[in-house]
Amino acid sequence: AYKRFSELLPKEERENACSARVPKSQILTLPELRANPFQHRICHVFSTSDNRDDSMSFEDFLDMLSVFSDSATSDIKSHYAFRIFDFDDDGTLDRKDLEQLVNCLTGQGEDSRLSTAEMEQLIQNILEESDIDKDGTINLSEFQHVVSRSPDFARCVV
Repeated sequence: AYKRFSELLPKEERENACSARVPKSQILTLPELRANPFQHRICHVFSTSDNRDDSMSFEDFLDMLSVFSDSATSDIKSHYAFRIFDFDDDGTLDRKDLEQLVNCLTGQGEDSRLSTAEMEQLIQNILEESDIDKDGTINLSEFQHVVSRSPDFARCVV
């Protein structure tokens, strides 16, 4: 992990990799993230940068790798998946978050984008299945409840 992290830094900064921050643009060059539709959200969620540039310290990088590892628990994976899908960082998945989530998964192109009616129907179905307290949003515990019924979640999502 240290070798991979330090290779993302300019040569002159590699000796001090433990105290350096890798810019988001470099993190996004990782093959594992390059094609991930949530790459920007992943950087945002794992970054502890004070200036909100989504750069990563070595510790941030280790946290990200541990969540994506096969040995991470379903609870850990679902917690971070929820944070990644919570585009406005308000602690719930509302209709806007769900629309952005669907758009990330289906692509932004004209030929792959859902119609307004299809999007509305899909979001309605998601809320009917997941929104246990019927408040119009999905909170972390509701999300984890849905995920617990999907044994493939930990393998497929994060």
